[in-house]
Amino acid sequence: MFQGLTFEPFSLPEEAEAIRGEIRQFLADTLDPNELPNSDFNAGDNAAFSKKLGEAGFLGMTWPEEYGGGGKSFLERYVVTEEILAAGAPVGCHWIADRQSGPLMLKFGTEEQRQHFLPKIISGDYFFSIGMSEPDTGSDLASIRTSATKVDGGWLLNGSKIWTSYAHTNHFMVTLVRTEPPSENRHAGMSQFVVDLHAEGVKVTGIRNLSNEEDFNQVFFDDVFIPDNMVVGEPGNGWEQVISELGYERSGPERFLSAFRVIVEYAREIEGNPTDEQLALLGRLAAHLVTLRRMSISVAGMLEGGKLPITEAALIKDLGNTYERMVPELVRLASIEKPSRRFIDTLNECVLHAPSFTLRGGTREILKGVIARGLGLR
Repeated sequence: MFQGLTFEPFSLPEEAEAIRGEIRQFLADTLDPNELPNSDFNAGDNAAFSKKLGEAGFLGMTWPEEYGGGGKSFLERYVVTEEILAAGAPVGCHWIADRQSGPLMLKFGTEEQRQHFLPKIISGDYFFSIGMSEPDTGSDLASIRTSATKVDGGWLLNGSKIWTSYAHTNHFMVTLVRTEPPSENRHAGMSQFVVDLHAEGVKVTGIRNLSNEEDFNQVFFDDVFIPDNMVVGEPGNGWEQVISELGYERSGPERFLSAFRVIVEYAREIEGNPTDEQLALLGRLAAHLVTLRRMSISVAGMLEGGKLPITEAALIKDLGNTYERMVPELVRLASIEKPSRRFIDTLNECVLHAPSFTLRGGTREILKGVIARGLGLR
């Protein structure tokens, strides 16, 4: 039976909008105006910036004050995320820990894990990676083969994860593994571990991308010992945890703002005496952006209300990533007389990163399957 999508109109409350001025001032005071902003949120990491962000109270904003968090709403955090991405700030170090790893521990982790990890994430001292995808498994997470065998006092982990952002500089990785052999229920028998990326038996190998960077990595595990207290929650609960994480990963402003700096620089290039064609393109890009933002804010409101809009989040990521791929291509084809060096560099960087936009967090093909299932079409 066909099931509809829910994108109820939702507006950010006054307290959320009030924090916009604070984060804009922080960014103006912290970022070097002479440095080229990142045209892809996943392209820049700066531990010092992440540390300052934590000191200013912009990490762990929604987490309980007992762990050092800000006790703010999810919507206030949404505004801060929007502004950071729009500014092209280097967020790679703290991004996963703040967006996924911390909330995962709050929802599923043990009190010991919360007490140990959350304050360090908030202060900008602990950075996390995600260990989901594997070689030859694509976005079909149910087919993972990395496994852990129970031993006295913990587990022995063997296997490999791939496309792991900043594993070469981060401290830990929340890793999805098989703790039971595969069965008819493909989603059963999985658990998540907190893996120390500097532990004995862990090897991190960089993967060079088109822009000659190595922020992606492949991580190998060779009899890595994981103590029992580093199992997130209970063994066997891995699939439920991953689905919960993906709701946050797939619906945020990072799913349509990765190419935002290209739009900003394009607007600056045509300022003064734009042609009708140039204005039409800017209007087209802005119209898409505003629509995606309204959809994303609607999902943010649902998440704030304790709902889990999996289908809506998947649709935003699919449409948002398609838009992000479209932006640099249309701007590249636009006619600009005597483009500035800043514009060229911003566009070139985005073009090189654009192929990854529709891969990370689930490919478009997998997302379309998630959407079809959510609509009752398969």
